[in-house]
Amino acid sequence: MAREVISSGNDLAAKAAVDAGCRFFGGYPITPSSEIMHTISDLLPKVGGASIQMEDEIAGICAAIGAAMSGVRAMTATSGPGISLKAENLGLAQMAEVPLVVVNVMRGGPSTGLPTRVSQGDVAQAKNPSHGDYKSITLCAGNLQECYTEVVRAFNLADRFMQPVIVLLDETIGHMHGKAILPDLEEVQAGIKPRKTFDGPPEEYRPYDVPQDQPAVLNPMFKGYRYHFTGLHHDAMGFPTEEIETCRKLIDRLFRKVDEHTDELEYNEEYMLDDADILLIGYGSASLAIKEAINRLREEGIKAGMFRPITLWPSPEKRLYELGQKFDKVLSVELNQGQYLEEIQRAMGRKDIQKLTKTNGRPFSPQDIIDKVKEVF
Repeated sequence: MAREVISSGNDLAAKAAVDAGCRFFGGYPITPSSEIMHTISDLLPKVGGASIQMEDEIAGICAAIGAAMSGVRAMTATSGPGISLKAENLGLAQMAEVPLVVVNVMRGGPSTGLPTRVSQGDVAQAKNPSHGDYKSITLCAGNLQECYTEVVRAFNLADRFMQPVIVLLDETIGHMHGKAILPDLEEVQAGIKPRKTFDGPPEEYRPYDVPQDQPAVLNPMFKGYRYHFTGLHHDAMGFPTEEIETCRKLIDRLFRKVDEHTDELEYNEEYMLDDADILLIGYGSASLAIKEAINRLREEGIKAGMFRPITLWPSPEKRLYELGQKFDKVLSVELNQGQYLEEIQRAMGRKDIQKLTKTNGRPFSPQDIIDKVKEVF
């Protein structure tokens, strides 16, 4: 049966990781994500896992990648400046196809920015957190319950697609303390889907020799199956190569393994859209204010509704296009200067989307949104 708990978003993210089978955490404390490391360092030893605070953010993700290479579910957590430091090794995990969960509790930026204030300034970064060509998978929690369920989902997706999966929280939702309804632990554990492995003769093992729409099959290291591990372009055994067709097919596959299976990734919420005349689009903690604004607007006879992408990348472009055809009045609400607005415009094929943004470290109030709706519509 479902579990009712009183907790914070950061603590729920840590609990979710352990419940989902994470047995290693490598990280470095950074506001406003530090509670994730504090909590998971208490939880992991109780289930036979390990947590280590490394000397910096770079070492934190390196340790987590190493654990994941050994077959262990692994996670790191940070905020925007930490993602910047982890960027090179996020690219390594994308190229070598190492499953990993990265929780980013967003704060104001750029640079040191506003360490103790809220922002959604890392959305564009999450699409391409490292250099090169690959397809990012990024989830975004919008309430306390999703701080748990989206981290669980991230671990299953990381093993399914064999790559890093980013989970975005933000300072508001990470530090928010309240009631959350969590799925039954047995249900969570029953849904764990381990990564695929090869069980044939070791001499026939070719981890990167897979169909163009599928991820690599990486057996845990030290288990009798040998292959080369590199961030360079590589062949079927992982050895570096510059052979033209091999390099082309490798990058093509890093895209297609995600692009051709978006039905396994897309997850959205639609709130009071059926009879709405005005479409509000938002995500993360901003969506909580949007919902309250919609309720108050409807009391005044203004029919508004919300579309909330929970999987931000790859974006729900088909659904956004459909909504763009249906609604003339569209308002994007973001705690940044409009990073996701660009994707909304692209998907809808429109430039007339209204926007409400805030970058002073303070959250939206419902009244902020109500006033904007009345101003532009």
